[in-house]
Formats: sequence, structure tokens, C-alpha cells
Amino acid sequence: MRTSTPTLRTLRILTTSLARPSTRPISPAQLAFPSFFRKMSTTTTAPPSAQTTPGTTLLRQPVTLACIQLPSTTTKSSNLIHAASAVSSAVQSTGAKIVVLPECFNSPYGTDHFPSYAEALPNDPSRPSPDLSPSFLALQNIARDNQIYLVGGSIPELVVTPESDNKYYNTSLIFGPDGKLLATHRKVHLFDIDIPGKIKFTESDILSPGNKLTIIDLPEYGKIAVAICYDIRFPELATIAARKGCFALIYPGAFNLTTGPLHWKLLGQARAVDNQLYVALCSPARDMTEGVYHAYGHSLIVDPMAQVLEEAGEGEQVVSALLDGQKIEEARKGIPLRDQRRFDVYPDVSEGRVSYEEP
Repeated sequence: MRTSTPTLRTLRILTTSLARPSTRPISPAQLAFPSFFRKMSTTTTAPPSAQTTPGTTLLRQPVTLACIQLPSTTTKSSNLIHAASAVSSAVQSTGAKIVVLPECFNSPYGTDHFPSYAEALPNDPSRPSPDLSPSFLALQNIARDNQIYLVGGSIPELVVTPESDNKYYNTSLIFGPDGKLLATHRKVHLFDIDIPGKIKFTESDILSPGNKLTIIDLPEYGKIAVAICYDIRFPELATIAARKGCFALIYPGAFNLTTGPLHWKLLGQARAVDNQLYVALCSPARDMTEGVYHAYGHSLIVDPMAQVLEEAGEGEQVVSALLDGQKIEEARKGIPLRDQRRFDVYPDVSEGRVSYEEP
């Protein structure tokens, strides 16, 4: 006895219909395609177009960016004077129009130090008090004196709540060439890690987290995003910034001698290649004095193809690079991720609930 599988029955129907022309069409139900035929014929909805703005529009003209890798001492006033001198020198030697300082450039990095070095931001940013907000005033003057966009690393920020309970943040201040405060970014993800036998650090013992993503429009050039150190480990911030049209991600950060060699450069390159834009990481210089936090150093600038353009060593140093929108476009045209994302398969995180303002 011959058995007849669904596939054989379908083929016989097709063969018979071709041999004897008929005016009656064969319905799909008559063909009874096996399941694997049906799966092969299933079509998917074309993915929507992703970010298609040309790189030369994202970055309107080439611009030099410089990262100033500085040591931090226990004397705030010395740190501020040193930063002013270093920025002035770097601008003269590199022609940089965007300058980045390290995380906690005005103080030692550590939970024991944050409260004593913290300062309140002025109620009126145009009239900061030299006594209450010396770091704010110094950064404002540095930006104005050098006619630059300044990402002021970060400082410990003090906020006195109505309940008279002090709160502290790790905060980056971004100024324009006229000395105007353009934005603040409070570190969103606090550095709480415990690698047995190597390093344990708990920022949340003292600090509170920020609650927003920070994107700043530099009118002559385009948009940048600023985040701080541990924020770089969370790719969602970078992806949203890229989808919103940023040409660069800027991270003041103080990785240590355990995670630095493992992940510092890797994360900078990962955020660059994921999003096909420029990434800048600015570290404090390394200080091996007993009892202080040992920063990794190695400030660097990465291009949209994840090539490291410039990388510092351990000590005080300036790294700079020319950022060019054409390089963004070349990366996105050659490897067209912007046209290939499948938002029918997974969500576009930039279209979700994103906070751009502190509550």
C-alpha cells in the first residue's frame, strides 16, 4: 500500500492543474501547504528607517576637542588654579573649541571627601559667590576667558533640602564660550561595586543619583551628550543620545587600576562602534600616594569606527583630536545600521519614557 504525505498530495494537485488547464482557480485551502512551506512564505514588515540625518548635519563643521588629564590634590583652590592654567595652555596649543576636564577635578575622589568638598550651585548662575560656589565661578571664567565650550569634569554638589537634610551629587557643569551655564548632569548610575580582593567602592553611601539624560546643543557644531564615569557601562544612555542626533558622547571618569585596564578603552570603543559617533573619556592623572584613590588615567578620544585617535598615559597630559562629521557619515554609510534596525522585533529605547529634566 502506498502512503500519501501532505507534500505528495500537494505536488499531485499542482501537476494535474498544469496538465489540464482549468478555468477554476485552485484555492490555498485545496493546496494544503505543509507547515514548513507556510513558514518559508511568511513575510515580515520592513523595518522603519532609523537615524538618517547625514553626519555632516549632525556635526555642522569640524571641531577640535581636548581632554585635560589632571591630578587632584587636597587643596581645592590649587586644583581650580591648576585647571585654569592647563585649559588655557591646551587651547593655545591645540586650538580646541570643546574642552573636557576629569571627574572630581576639584577634589580628591572618595566618599570620605565628597561632603567636605561639596558646594552648592548658585541660585543666580550669572552671579556665583566665590565663597559658596568657587568651582562654578572658576569654570565659568575658564570658559569665558578661553572662548570655549567647557565640560567641567565633575564636582561634588551640595543640595540642602527643605527638611535641612543635605544631599550630595556627582555633578558635571557645562558652560558656553560666553560663560553661560548650558546644562548640568548629575551622575545617574552610582559606582557601587565589590570585586573581592581587589576593590570595593560604594558611592551611594554618600551620593544620590541624578535622574535625567543630558544632551546639549552647541549652536555652531551640533549636539553632545554628557554622562559621568560609571554611566558609560549602561548603553541605553548612549543609544538614546545617538538616536537624538548627538555627534559625540563625553564621559569625565575616574576608573581604577582594577577595572581600568580591563574595561576603560573597551567601553569607549564599544559606545563608539554601537552608535557610530565620537566618544571622549577624560580621567584624572594617576596618583599613587598611599591612601588616595588611584585613577587609571589613559584619557582617550575614539572615532565613529572605534579607532582610538589619541590616548594619554598615566600622568598629567592633554589629548586632542579633530572631530569631523564626514567621518560619522562614512561610518554610517559603509555599515548602515541606521537603515537596518528592526523595531518590529525589539523596541526603540529612544521612543520610550526618557527623562531630560530633573524632577
